[in-house]
Amino acid sequence: MTDYLDYDYLLIGHGIAGAVLARELRGRGHSVLVYDEPRPDAASRVAAGLMNPVAGKRFALTWRAHETLPTAVAYYQGLNEELGEDFFQPSPILKVFGSLPEQEQMLARAADDPWQGFVERIDPAPIARPGLLAPFGGAWLRGGGHLRVAALLAALARQGKAAGWLREETFSWEHVVADGTGVAYAPGQLRARHVVCCQGAAALACPHFGWLPLTPNQGAVLDVAVPGLSPAQVLNRGAYVVPSVVPGQFRVGATYRWPPFATEPGDADQRELAGRLAGLTALPFEVLSEQRGVRPAVRDRRPLLGRHPALPWLSLFGGFGSKGVSMAPRLATLLADHLASSGELWPDVNLARYYALYPALEGIKK
Repeated sequence: MTDYLDYDYLLIGHGIAGAVLARELRGRGHSVLVYDEPRPDAASRVAAGLMNPVAGKRFALTWRAHETLPTAVAYYQGLNEELGEDFFQPSPILKVFGSLPEQEQMLARAADDPWQGFVERIDPAPIARPGLLAPFGGAWLRGGGHLRVAALLAALARQGKAAGWLREETFSWEHVVADGTGVAYAPGQLRARHVVCCQGAAALACPHFGWLPLTPNQGAVLDVAVPGLSPAQVLNRGAYVVPSVVPGQFRVGATYRWPPFATEPGDADQRELAGRLAGLTALPFEVLSEQRGVRPAVRDRRPLLGRHPALPWLSLFGGFGSKGVSMAPRLATLLADHLASSGELWPDVNLARYYALYPALEGIKK
């Protein structure tokens, strides 16, 4: 009989959530093995990696911004130093006002500072930046930036494959066999004390979490060339415009589509995003490519962390929507503490808030 390799944790998925959690657990001295099937439609491999403290038409402070953003900034700056490459770039974000009433609304709210210091200043006059259309001014945000997510994940994957803690293989949940001390996975000839599903929207394929209100949401982004547009900041007005490492190139996004999804890039998404970009610059631009990814959206727009209600060997780390880059570092420490029985999950991310939906445990206490 072949001897099985023993691990403390088996993680399924190496998007931004799985990569950050794997690094957190390994940093605590745990033995970790990650299975990942690289998917071209994975949200982490398409995302522009924007970390934005104030979002939406209401200019609302991002959920738990003070608890997640500073942690994320420090985390990715540490990875820059460790890996010797600038994956993360701190950057001011300019939220461009689209109208005079929008500007007046922002100015009226400024006295109460609902943004808790993340708004550095408000410019009510037209903003003069190369290529920029901002006749009504805008708000300058601090504390954010952007991460080259796909490049970082590729670097971590190379590290993981070389060290043996990452396998780029399809994982089959049907071959997981549980016993009193954990699980065995025969195709990989391994045993693990605990399994964590970090598959993003693909978690819907896991037979153990289908009862959760997790819905796939598709987003398209464009890579564009806009010679002459200032790369000194991220632009945000109905769309984000994030500078690329290639001079004169930017990523513009994103759309939000619910199922059924189109299977190929199409004119509708390009027209929508190109129209938003045209509202921010009068410069001519060229669409270089279109990419699509599928996000894991949750009914209440909060992540899903924690243990399965009936399978003590299984947990979920997901449901981040479009905020995985910002949230993953802080929430990975939260989950790692919880799995070590040394910390409680925040109630608004604990998947226990949906235990009542689990059919085998009707009426379970939350």
